[in-house]
Amino acid sequence: MVEAVMLWNEPNNLSHWDFKVDPEWKMFAEMVVTAAKAIRRENPDLPIALGGISPIDPNFIKYLGTHGVLDVIDIVALHGFPLDWNHWNINEWPSKIDEIRAVTKLPIWVSEAGASSFGAEEVQLFGMQRTAELLLPRVDRVHWYSLMDLPADWEATTRHREAEGSAYYRHYYMGLLRQDGSPKLAAEHFPRGLGICQWFHYQDPRLALAVEWLRRLDVRYLRTGISWADSFRENAVDWFDEQMQAVDEFATTMTLCFTPEHLGVVPHYTSPPKRAEDFAEFAAWSVRRYAPAQSSAQVWTASERTVPEMSSGK
Repeated sequence: MVEAVMLWNEPNNLSHWDFKVDPEWKMFAEMVVTAAKAIRRENPDLPIALGGISPIDPNFIKYLGTHGVLDVIDIVALHGFPLDWNHWNINEWPSKIDEIRAVTKLPIWVSEAGASSFGAEEVQLFGMQRTAELLLPRVDRVHWYSLMDLPADWEATTRHREAEGSAYYRHYYMGLLRQDGSPKLAAEHFPRGLGICQWFHYQDPRLALAVEWLRRLDVRYLRTGISWADSFRENAVDWFDEQMQAVDEFATTMTLCFTPEHLGVVPHYTSPPKRAEDFAEFAAWSVRRYAPAQSSAQVWTASERTVPEMSSGK
């Protein structure tokens, strides 16, 4: 089941939101507020989380508050990777949580925390165990990133790619499973209570294997996403249905992000949309289809097998 919907992913990270186009995040705030209101109309009881921020920046949260974002969401989410990308020590996790608690009374989730096996699998094992020790007693949800390594012939979703040097290649070693599906050392010691964040690509052939391993690891909480940009691919709804049905047994946070090129201010998945209402329509459709209000029967008819006409850009 979908336990929460998350609006965007790492909005204060240039790899996921073009703040050169939207330097004060006013367009982002408008998009979130408009989408949240549309979601409330579909399912007023569904928790709404702000896309996990990276870096962890209390000033960013305060700033969004001045634009009304904190008034329309239920959860603030954080991302942290101190062993790979962040410039702080893993033992600083509690202070990072406290920094955000100082600026909002909303519940805090850690929707991505991870460590790569880039240097050694033992480093990843330490990172996972220490992260669980520090975070599970302090926040309601911790999603470990991730279950599966990124295949070597796929591109990581990051803006500068190989220009990032070794930082880019660490994206390929974040999983508990290697590319061939075999488990790493950390998979043998997965802590009870820890959730998983696993992104699935369009028509991802790893979906069945991922579900098998989520069961094997006794995972209850999952975070994944459906891509607004992918909604314009052929048979997109069939893929979304397959993915969301496959993970229905887990308490799933459904992340909505990635701008279709033709609907962005600039033609890139990080772009603010030209119209906040377009993303809101996609968000409402996603909730109506995969997280309807309890009073609504989840019956998927032929007439519902397309995303909203408003998102066509016509």
